[in-house]
Amino acid sequence: MRGQWSQRPRRRYFQQQRRSLPRRLLDYAVTIVLLGTLIVLTALLNEMDTRTAEGRAVIVDGDSIELGGQRIRLRGIDAPEYRQTCNRNGSEYPCGRAAREALVQLTAGRAVTCSGWRNDRYGRLLGDCKAGAVDLNSAQVAAGWAVAYGDFEVEEARARGAKAGIWAGTFEWPQDWRAASNGHAEPKHDLLAAIWDWLGQLWH
Repeated sequence: MRGQWSQRPRRRYFQQQRRSLPRRLLDYAVTIVLLGTLIVLTALLNEMDTRTAEGRAVIVDGDSIELGGQRIRLRGIDAPEYRQTCNRNGSEYPCGRAAREALVQLTAGRAVTCSGWRNDRYGRLLGDCKAGAVDLNSAQVAAGWAVAYGDFEVEEARARGAKAGIWAGTFEWPQDWRAASNGHAEPKHDLLAAIWDWLGQLWH
């Protein structure tokens, strides 16, 4: 009928607005500056005063040792605390002791070497440790007796998939267990924490 018409929704076409040349140049410059800053910080971190300890290790727990009188916390990993328990097949078991025993086996009869430049909140050296050719930090996570704590995420994913160690059952994350037991929290040993520690050393 004349005078009657149906109103169809109008299609709206949006054309992406191209950024101006100065804006693009600014974006490129900011990206280059950020990448350059990251490279410089990484280089400075690598040049920090590295400390090394070597000898026969005394195993404290699944991620802590004593080496030549030096207390060392394995960097980038977090094992169940010595008194911590986990669950497997419906039963509770001492996973903290099991994690310590795993580290005992990895170091048995081998000289251990650790190196690092940062200390944790308890004054322990955050170290990368080897027993012979075995990377202890990586091996503990790969075996499922420690979780990634700022590093070794690939090893953790494999251990989780294989249901190795504590992944064979259920457990409370070690940092949560510590917080519930004594209220202490420890930051992860990641790049951000390393940069913060480096800045702290410069300040002092």
